[in-house]
Amino acid sequence: MRSAPVAAIERVTNKLSMHRNPADPAPYYETHLFACVNERPAGHKRGCCKSRGAEPLRNYMKARAKELGIDNLRVNQSSCLDRCELGPTLVIYPEGVWYTYRSIEDAEEIIQRHLMKGERVERLMLQPQDKLPEDVQSRNRLTHTGQ
Repeated sequence: MRSAPVAAIERVTNKLSMHRNPADPAPYYETHLFACVNERPAGHKRGCCKSRGAEPLRNYMKARAKELGIDNLRVNQSSCLDRCELGPTLVIYPEGVWYTYRSIEDAEEIIQRHLMKGERVERLMLQPQDKLPEDVQSRNRLTHTGQ
């Protein structure tokens, strides 16, 4: 039986392939990484990715991907991706996989595992139902305790 994240990724991939038309030009990039660097006013109730260190993390990922020579990848900054409470956040297409990441180590793990090996970093991956950091932490605790 497939895990829920794998099944969700397969649904998105199938949906994306259904929308491609044989007459469409080949994609310019195979992979797009959009990293939110949105800034909200200080004290905003939702917070923002920029105040949580998103800009230097995105800059690291862009430079590191170039340094590693990862082909057909574009690392873009994005304005609000509307998952502010979980930030900094990024999304990788065409897979549609969302991550929260807080450190250079997290960014490097996403680069090495997701972008280079095609794996997923489950401890950082966001699910559609995740709304608060506690949702991710709770799921990770359950995963690591085997429940």
